[in-house]
Amino acid sequence: MAQRLAVRRLLALGRRPPAPQGLPGRTFGGSAIRGSTFNVQDGGDFQERVVNSTKPVVVDFHAQWCGPCKILGPRLEKLVAKQEGKVVMAKVDIDDHTDLAIEYEVSAVPTVLAMKNGDVVDKFVGIKDEDQLEAFLKKLIGA
Repeated sequence: MAQRLAVRRLLALGRRPPAPQGLPGRTFGGSAIRGSTFNVQDGGDFQERVVNSTKPVVVDFHAQWCGPCKILGPRLEKLVAKQEGKVVMAKVDIDDHTDLAIEYEVSAVPTVLAMKNGDVVDKFVGIKDEDQLEAFLKKLIGA
């Protein structure tokens, strides 16, 4: 009851309660991953952040209902984060952005594109192991 009153008072003042803090020494959300990975919001966002990017971009076309996507996505995000800013990753949900999936000829998920200077330079469909993903990234960034 007291907690509800406190929340109501904060809401009445137009403020939000502070976000809960994790335990000391633990982090939630993985800031390194979040900094190198983003969700595409719309076609304009894709144009600006992917096609016009000065860095190489890995584009992960996925769907919420896709089992292999749920395995590949986090694996790929982790490896992109390890590249320390040499490459970024864009996540495109095909159900939300059907137009982009059609434009880039995505016929199955997961489909991953490697893009440089707005051009698709490599592509794979399906799930890959970490060694294959590392080779894919190294080829993209030229390492």
